[in-house]
Amino acid sequence: MSAVPVHEGVCLRDMCDADLAAVIEIEERAYQFPWSEGIFRDCLRVGYVCRVFAGLQDEVIGYAILSVAAGEGHLLNICIDPQHQGAGLGRQLLEQVLELADHLRVHILFLEVRASNRAAARLYRSAGFREIARRRNYYRAENGREHARILARVIHAPYTRP
Repeated sequence: MSAVPVHEGVCLRDMCDADLAAVIEIEERAYQFPWSEGIFRDCLRVGYVCRVFAGLQDEVIGYAILSVAAGEGHLLNICIDPQHQGAGLGRQLLEQVLELADHLRVHILFLEVRASNRAAARLYRSAGFREIARRRNYYRAENGREHARILARVIHAPYTRP
């Protein structure tokens, strides 16, 4: 996939090994319990849909990791550098992920969000996601574990024969 302009001065493109240092820096700034470099490398290695948001000088300002199989998608990670949050880039990145999922003929897209992450939950609800369940003690937290909300959105209705 070539770079796709998304927002003035920002494009969405495939993630590559050379992006990992920047992605990990953002991950560590954004999350108290970040993914490891090994997790990101594994996502690239197994062929997950890995994209970065890159600015004018090709600096990485965000990323998304999507797993797709058998018509289902799972948004595993989506993040905008905290230094760039609040400018609508998270919404833009999510919209691009939804368009990509549609292009890949994903029927339904799932994701988990921390129960305490109200801002992200609002963003996902505004993009058509609905809570379908909870995972108890899913996320590491400061004082133990935190529940996750499982959200889903129908992207592309599955084909049915007449």
